[in-house]
Amino acid sequence: MVKPPRKRDPLHVLADDPRGRSLGLDLPAGGVVLRPGRRRWGKGSEPLVWVSDEAVGVGALAAHRSPQLAAAGLQAVLLQDRPGLERWWQDREFAPERMSDPDDHHVEPVLREFWSRVVPDPEEGEEGEEIVAPFGRDWPGLAVPGPPDGPDVPDPQAAACELADELTVGGVLPGPRLALVPAARGADVPTALGWGGPTNFENDTALISVVLRSWEARFGARLVALGFDELHLSVAAPPPTTARALPVAAEHFALSPDNIWQGSGSIRAYTDEAVTGCGHWAFWWD
Repeated sequence: MVKPPRKRDPLHVLADDPRGRSLGLDLPAGGVVLRPGRRRWGKGSEPLVWVSDEAVGVGALAAHRSPQLAAAGLQAVLLQDRPGLERWWQDREFAPERMSDPDDHHVEPVLREFWSRVVPDPEEGEEGEEIVAPFGRDWPGLAVPGPPDGPDVPDPQAAACELADELTVGGVLPGPRLALVPAARGADVPTALGWGGPTNFENDTALISVVLRSWEARFGARLVALGFDELHLSVAAPPPTTARALPVAAEHFALSPDNIWQGSGSIRAYTDEAVTGCGHWAFWWD
């Protein structure tokens, strides 16, 4: 029996065909970034991600979150420069070999462990209690899912593309590059890249992906953009009331405590500012 030809890795295809025509794509000018430290005898480094040469504008994410791209096994996201860290993705900031497999973890124990790291010590007294109120030191559990599908709930991918345009026009992402990452779903992109944004908090990005997977399922969240140490999600079904949003804010605090420690100052304030009815969740790690 003749075996079917082995399907080539899409990034190897893009290394030879950077516009992606052989994959049914029409990409802007760009090229692959090689995986650091992965040289085999007689072979060069393996490709890790395709990135556009120049910044892309409004409509770029929508144009490349296509069936053709999904069929090729690639996820489209935006990468954002930061002053002093221009083109950080070319400076060996990725370490995919250090990451575990998101399939080996479950969201509840991951967030419970994160919560135990960030909840204030009893010695901090009322000030510490106020940061996490109305919750205490014990992990409060997972928030209930957002509103079910309905006429008022946008398609998650459409919401992601709309947010990408809003962030580009509004200057939150002033000069994003288009990136194509080999991953089965958007939540797994940070792990597939070996992205080091949360390193000072958690150096196994698979644990971040586990949380993102859960938010995909519960709130229609989709990864839109990554910066050197920041992450942007669109949210198609955010919690509509303060009561529903408070437990979600607790999950955000567990994942990215700097959002509150160096931002809103308390879970209550953060809930009103950044979670209730909010279609954009942004995270950063100092």
